[in-house]
Amino acid sequence: MAKDTKKQPQVLIIVGSDSDLPIISETEKILNQLGISYLTTISSAHRSPERTRRCVKEAEENGVKIIIAAAGGAAHLPGVIAAETILPVIGIPINSSPLMGIDSLLSIVQMPSGVPVAAMAIDRAGAKNAAVFAAQILAIGSREIEKSLLKYKDGLSRDVEEKAKRLHGKVNKD
Repeated sequence: MAKDTKKQPQVLIIVGSDSDLPIISETEKILNQLGISYLTTISSAHRSPERTRRCVKEAEENGVKIIIAAAGGAAHLPGVIAAETILPVIGIPINSSPLMGIDSLLSIVQMPSGVPVAAMAIDRAGAKNAAVFAAQILAIGSREIEKSLLKYKDGLSRDVEEKAKRLHGKVNKD
């Protein structure tokens, strides 16, 4: 279980399996970069439904503001979590089957009316976007997170500018 021990977690990250941890490390990197406290744990909607419910209830009791849930295959974890809470739930579909994550994406996207889950892209891009989206939600009530997020977005823009300069430098030399 990974934890930012500086403060109470604002985000709970739940993965359906330990095999999802390399993907979710992308989420953790960005949350760390933005100064957002989080807790990561493992729970399965199918193999440990009671643990999943307990994680959600403890998150609510401990002041967590957002839950990020990553799962592959049938990917019911984000939906089961959303059924148990009014906290925003962000789902990350994991590529873990012969369908290359499309099954997971569809499971997360096709939630019934009244039980929303914000669906991200499959795998690493989704893991990164889940962190950014969580930060955008939290920034509504935090000037500190807003500043971190603006700095992060500015960094993305600067990276593109630098890559373009390097490309044009190579083109001009040829």
